[in-house]
Amino acid sequence: MKQTTWRSAAVAVIAGATLAVPSQGAAAAPPSDPISPPHDSAVSMTEAMRRDLHLSDAQVQVRLRMEAAATPIAERLRSALGQRYAGAWVDGTELLVGVTRAADAAAVRAAGATPRVVTRSERQLNATKSALDSVAADAADAVRTWYVDPVTNTVVVAATSRSAGLAFVRGSTADPDEVTVRVTTETPRPVFDIRGGDQYAIGAGTLCSVGFAVAGGFVTAGHCGGAGAPTRGFNNVDQGTVAESVFPGNDYGWVRTNGSWASQPWVNNYAGGNVLVAGSGEAVQGSSVCRSGRTTGWRCGTITAKNVTVNYAQGAVVGLVRSSACAQPGDSGGAVISGNQAQGVTSGTTGNCDAGGNFFYQPITPILQRYGLSLTTTAGDSSRIVSNWHNKCIDVPNWNFSDGQRLIVWNCTDGTNQRWEFVGGTLRTQNNKCMDVAWGSTADGAAIQIATCSGNPAQQFVLSGAGDLVNPQANKCVDIKDWDPNNDAVLQLWTCNGGANQKWRRG
Repeated sequence: MKQTTWRSAAVAVIAGATLAVPSQGAAAAPPSDPISPPHDSAVSMTEAMRRDLHLSDAQVQVRLRMEAAATPIAERLRSALGQRYAGAWVDGTELLVGVTRAADAAAVRAAGATPRVVTRSERQLNATKSALDSVAADAADAVRTWYVDPVTNTVVVAATSRSAGLAFVRGSTADPDEVTVRVTTETPRPVFDIRGGDQYAIGAGTLCSVGFAVAGGFVTAGHCGGAGAPTRGFNNVDQGTVAESVFPGNDYGWVRTNGSWASQPWVNNYAGGNVLVAGSGEAVQGSSVCRSGRTTGWRCGTITAKNVTVNYAQGAVVGLVRSSACAQPGDSGGAVISGNQAQGVTSGTTGNCDAGGNFFYQPITPILQRYGLSLTTTAGDSSRIVSNWHNKCIDVPNWNFSDGQRLIVWNCTDGTNQRWEFVGGTLRTQNNKCMDVAWGSTADGAAIQIATCSGNPAQQFVLSGAGDLVNPQANKCVDIKDWDPNNDAVLQLWTCNGGANQKWRRG
């Protein structure tokens, strides 16, 4: 049986980091420029997706809009279908949802997705994977990963030989009929000395990366360092202490910062700016994600598997997500984001950004739940929603917060009638009023108004990474009617077309 302690595993990780950067020898960069971007990293999210996913700019915009709508649709169907739900995944620009009963296909279509009738439910396959997880300590080194795959409706075991994969399955209580064994040449390994937003140093040995800011500190990869280790920021100023850390089993931890550091809802985009973090909605399998790391900058791919158990040399890590993006030593712990939704922190890789490969990340929700942390986001802020076209703001005219009041754009002010807060997928203003599509319509031209908040699908809106304010029920955008450039121009629902009169930002 394979047995490792955190300390012995961590020593093995650090000792094997041939590309590690000794923290004592790291030059401190000025606060205005924490770390100069590495070669080939100064690209925006759109440019990175175009390069790595081979998409046109228009295809990137369509994909981001669709993926922003996919997450709430999948979650509603999971809740409504219960044991008959069999997972969701994105195929190109289509959201597919598995169901175990043909009679549920109509409900899936009505929600805006394409149904696939399959044999096994998500819960059934999760139970099969749990049976494999229970014998993870006995897995041979030839067994690389295992995960629930909604596309094949099986649990996939990846091993260097079919015989090794089958032997692993036979050593558990899992039903072999529910398992697909795939042969792989990949060898997952943890990635070291990384940054998500800003670089930080642990003790005197390793440089790592901020994953995402939380109240009182930030989350990062567990294999970066153990509890109690002191940390320094990008400018070599004392920053804090590793509060808690786990590796293997999981690969996460968090740093408690001192009073000299303030948490911000930002991720370095390696293009001279920041990506705002609005929340932590879990992206559907097949969705695009982008990863930020100090070695290779912004790299984008798609989610290819969820709930993956990776059998690192130091021991198995459960609950990871695999993406087709590349990563290299120096990228570990970095932020993984889909649109404006935090997804997790980089854990390991199977290749590099020259020859290709996949990387694995630790989802952020279990980290926040384990330590009782609160993600720092823009979503808790009451702020304006500004048109990228002419810099006017969405406005409740004359502070009239009556049900049915149609929304307009107006020159931006500090007025509370221009303040909006994302709450549970709704956009809320004063007096418990929410942005709303009149009569729950999905038709082009439907009025955008305010109404008493109820959380119904007509009041669900997502501000995508592409700047589209999307109503997932209709999969259409909030639009300035008739390209009217004036104050008092009204808002309507319209098919998303990438026009500047449909582009918005928080401000």
